[in-house]
Amino acid sequence: MQDLKSRTKRFAADCWRLCTKIPRSKEYDTWVRQLIRCSGSVGANYRASQRAKSTADFIYKLKVVEEETDESMYWLELFLEISDNHHEEIERLRKEGGELLAITVSSIKTARKNQK
Repeated sequence: MQDLKSRTKRFAADCWRLCTKIPRSKEYDTWVRQLIRCSGSVGANYRASQRAKSTADFIYKLKVVEEETDESMYWLELFLEISDNHHEEIERLRKEGGELLAITVSSIKTARKNQK
């Protein structure tokens, strides 16, 4: 799963790059910090899942990846709604987030099935 490890890290870096282009203001800063935090958490928690001590621990960590990916998509959707710029980049990130979310949910289902 080296590919997913790279993709989740790239997702965080690309979200960070997008955030550097968002105007600095009190209104935007909170949302920028939120997107940076949760998108970075996607990759960090995926990496942690690869060192899980048990199947239950693996599933738990992937559930965190699922939640953080979904939250990242929420902030991207808000930026898309309020921003006059960067729509193509935001859409690309939303697409990647959706793919990462689908892979994560599928992995959780498989792990649960194999756990039984």
